[in-house]
Parts: sequence; C-alpha cells; structure tokens
Amino acid sequence: MDKKDEFITFTTEDGEEVCFEVIEQTRLNGVNYLLVAESETEEEEADALILKDVSSEDDPEAIYEIVENDEELSLIASIFEELIDDMELQE
Repeated sequence: MDKKDEFITFTTEDGEEVCFEVIEQTRLNGVNYLLVAESETEEEEADALILKDVSSEDDPEAIYEIVENDEELSLIASIFEELIDDMELQE
C-alpha cells in the first residue's frame, strides 16, 4: 500500500455510508484483512476496526465484515501491530 492516505466508503445494512481510512492491510491463509479507522473529527478519536474480505470471485465488489471471533481478532491484531511497528521504524 502506498504511503498516501487511502479511504474507502462502506454502505451499512441500513443504507448509511461510512468513510474509513485504511491504516494497513494484510493477507493470511488466502484471506484479505484491513485495519481501518473512521475518519477522525477534531472533537473525538476514531475507533479502529479489523475487516475481513468475505466476498467470492463472483462478487463485483469486495464484501467486508468486522472480525468478531476473539481468536481470529487476536491473531490478526498482533500481525497488524507488528506491521505498524515495522512501518514506524522505517520512517
């Protein structure tokens, strides 16, 4: 991923559009994961989420779900933590 900021917009089940900044991405066992944060406002900090690509090859666009399984979340979070630490060391 480039050093430039990348933003993606998701549409919720209610039809609401939510913009997220992609912090980092990784692939594990053939599955794509994104670490994203809602666009910050000056008044509050943004919450980070880990999203998992659950789309099939037939889907015209990627479909992501929030990772909620504790074991999977812990594993992916540790990978993202290492990636971010490595990124900070290179700057």
